[in-house]
Formats: sequence, C-alpha cells, structure tokens
Amino acid sequence: MKAIDILILSNGPGEITTWVRPVVKALRKQLGDNSAQTRISVMLSPCPHSTGQEAAIARGYPEVDRVQSSEQFFSFLLWGKTADNWHWREQGVVLFLGGDQFYPLMIGKRLGYRTVIYAEWEARWYRWLDYFVVMNQKVIEAIPESYQHKLSVVGDLMADFSPISLNFVEMAAKPVIGILPGSKAGKLTQGVPLCLAIAQQIYQYKPETRFILPIAPTIDRATLANFADPHHNPFVMKMGGVSAKLRVKQEDREEKYYLQTKTGLSIQLISQFPAHEHLQQCCLALTTVGANTAELGALGIPMIVLLPTQQLDAMRTWDGIPGILANLPLVGSQLAKLINARVVKSDRLFAWPNIWAKEEIVPELKGELQAEAVANLVLDWLDNPSKLSQIHHRLLQVRGQPGAAQKIAEIVQQQLFFK
Repeated sequence: MKAIDILILSNGPGEITTWVRPVVKALRKQLGDNSAQTRISVMLSPCPHSTGQEAAIARGYPEVDRVQSSEQFFSFLLWGKTADNWHWREQGVVLFLGGDQFYPLMIGKRLGYRTVIYAEWEARWYRWLDYFVVMNQKVIEAIPESYQHKLSVVGDLMADFSPISLNFVEMAAKPVIGILPGSKAGKLTQGVPLCLAIAQQIYQYKPETRFILPIAPTIDRATLANFADPHHNPFVMKMGGVSAKLRVKQEDREEKYYLQTKTGLSIQLISQFPAHEHLQQCCLALTTVGANTAELGALGIPMIVLLPTQQLDAMRTWDGIPGILANLPLVGSQLAKLINARVVKSDRLFAWPNIWAKEEIVPELKGELQAEAVANLVLDWLDNPSKLSQIHHRLLQVRGQPGAAQKIAEIVQQQLFFK
C-alpha cells in the first residue's frame, strides 16, 4: 500500500478537544501507528472563539504528526505554502472537522485528495465535495435525492467522550463544584465575582464543599485573580462584594494555586487543559454560555448556566452580524447593550445540550442574578442528589450513542481507496 496523508482541517477549542481528539485515535486504530505509512496532519483555520492554544493542544496528541496554526492558514489556502514547507504524498484525504466547508473543497482540489466532511447541522457544497459524514438523518433529508448517496449518518462526535459512572449520593455528601466563568474579559468581569459570591453562600452552609476553576489557556492565574479584586474590577462590589486573592500552597510536594477569600473559602485553579479529568470529579458546575456547556454536557455533568446582565455591554462574542455590530469601534458598546437586552428577553436557548434537545434540560439563569438565589438552587440539588442523577442521565441521552469517530475512520479508509 502506498504511503498516505490525512489532512484534518479544524478551528476552535471545542472542535480540537471534542472532535479531533477522538477521530485521530480512531484513525490510528483503523490505519495503524506507523507514520511512515499513514501521516496525520492538523491544519487550523481562524476562529472567532479561538483561545490561541489550539495548535499546542493538537501537538500534544501523540497520534498527530504535523500541526499548522491558524496564522498561516490563508497562505496555504491561497498559495499552497505551509510555514514549514510540508511535503504532500500522492494519495490522501482531506477530513473536515470544523471551520468553513468551502475550505476542504479548495484544499482537496489543490492536493488532489478526496474530501470527507463531518456535518452536524448542514451539508454544503455537496455537488463538488466527495463525501459527508453527518450527525443525523435530518441533514441528509435536506439534500436533493440525487446527492444523498454522498452522505452517511455516523452520529454525534460529542458522544465519543467517555464519561465515568457518577454516584451522586456519594458525591453530594462531599461535593466538588466546577466553576467555568469564561475565557474573555467581558464574561470574566461579571462571571468571576458572581461565582465567588455564589461559592461563598454555598460554603457558608456546606463548608465541606470543594471548588475548582479550570483556567482558560488564554489567561494566566494573576490576570484571572484581578477579576476577583475590587481594585481591578469594580463589578466585584456589584456582584455580591466577595473578593479573593491569589494564594499558592505546597501540597504533596506540588504547588497548587487558589483564589482565597477572607472567610477561608478556597477555589483551586486548574491549569490543565482540557480539564476533563478534574471536571469528572464534579457533581455539578456553574458555567457561562459557550463551548463549556457542550463539554460539560458530553461528560454528563449537571450544570447551571449563568447569563448575568448587570453589565449589558459585556457580551460581545455572538456569531454573525450581532457579533460584528457589538465589536464596532465607538458605537459597539451601545449596540452590545441593545443586542444583549433583546437576546436576554428572547426565548432562545443558550446551552448546547438544551439546544440539541430543544428544551431546557439544565437551567439557564438570565438577568441581574443574585448569588443567594443561585446558591439556593445548588444547595437544593446537593440535598436532593436524585435531581442531579436525572439531569446526568438526560444529558447522556441527548449526547447519543458513542461510535461516530470509528465510523468516520472507516469511511476515511474507504475514500482513500475509492475508484
């Protein structure tokens, strides 16, 4: 068999951690570990939700041989030049796992490779692309019948996470709560002080509770701590008045970092990314909107989604035209307030598991949120672990059955030898 190249196109943090990771494992299982025979490359395209660490994460996957960051993407798209002058083998497949579906069309033609596109909701350019692996039958039904032979249902790649079995009766007795306030300043300005105030309320009634906060790769500990300091963040006083300082402790011959309040509440800062191993210890999580909700849902972790509106112009990361308008110079702040006020009053769902289910599996709390009210909901869940268990199982039902990654690997192999 000829030596082959598999080029994976992807973009954002969610796609790299929840799509690319299981697929490269499945590809190695299907095609072998010999890179001299099967070489796997990951090429990133620009993404508005990028953390800047996607390339580093992909390089950390032992199954991947080469990675190019998004900064060099358009140079390759337009001129065929990679930053490291990659050589391409005669035979290969372009596998799309996030970004714009037009990219594999151009790159597949440039390299002379077959193209395989993973499509969650919509298959585009189906007249010219070679094959689609899709999440469900609805995607196929939207395509003209004459092209439906190009599509196969493989299921939801998010289902290829492997959540551990959770005993919520035991976990609620000594609870661990995850705090995911976001990665950008607009969310952290409100999210960090609000979650601190909620944690303080919970700690007051259940001092045995442990809290963890996985840090987004885009920020460092000191920067995060500034959002808990009223001298740097005036919203600390508006969101409950609970401040915290960065502290380091020597534990088990290892330095561990915490946000610590004057009352003794400590929230452990987790630098590992992705932090799935730590999150799987949690019986529930407090989170902002975004990719966090997809990952927590895939892990089956009950969550409370927080969308505070004390600072209406903070949220400027919407997709499409609203995001563009909210980030315009001079007028962006006022437009953001108008857009966010309208969005918050709408009936739309924000958490990905709720969007997939078309119903509110996990609560989405919007408005001028008060720490005590949110803490009371958390305490109710901890006192009634059956509620946590019900949400956990509902999240796993929405997630679907695992196996999409292996099906994709099999189809990639078929396309390699397509005649």
